[in-house]
Amino acid sequence: MISAGDFRNGITIEFEGALYTITDFQHVKPGKGAAFVRSTLKNMETGSTVEKTFRPSEKMPRAHIDRRDLQYLYNDGTLYYFMDNESYEQLEIEKSDIGDAMVFVKENEMVKVLVHNGRIFGIEPPLFVELEITETEPGFKGDTAQGATKPATVETGASVKVPLFVSTGDVIKIDTRTGEYLGRA
Repeated sequence: MISAGDFRNGITIEFEGALYTITDFQHVKPGKGAAFVRSTLKNMETGSTVEKTFRPSEKMPRAHIDRRDLQYLYNDGTLYYFMDNESYEQLEIEKSDIGDAMVFVKENEMVKVLVHNGRIFGIEPPLFVELEITETEPGFKGDTAQGATKPATVETGASVKVPLFVSTGDVIKIDTRTGEYLGRA
């Protein structure tokens, strides 16, 4: 059990029958009245965020999440296939259980599979990936307005906004949390 007064960013709790990660918290002591903790919670399964206020003495169960390193093999449209490199056991995970976490992950890359009470509920891709651009419009000389971007498709099929000087065949670095272009690899 963890009390609301001990909240820190990144802690995972069970609240109202769901798993939440604390993304932001603030201890508030108003001039009049009791202190409280204002927090922003992210639902681990749906990705939605909720703002809640707790008394510092309120307790809730802390969720213990196992993170297993697995190698992504392939997908067949509805199922994603992973392999444990230690036991060579293969796992199939439904696309609906993962969401769009795999949009920047290539085959044979390592990912973290999130497990709670024996149930897989999510995937953490690597923080940064290097992917090749398969399709983008050519940049024209003189189209150099500050911060100008154009859409590009990478080898996994995801769409990314890139600067005008990036062309088809370039390998770029992408932040998987935000989907932002970070530079050429």
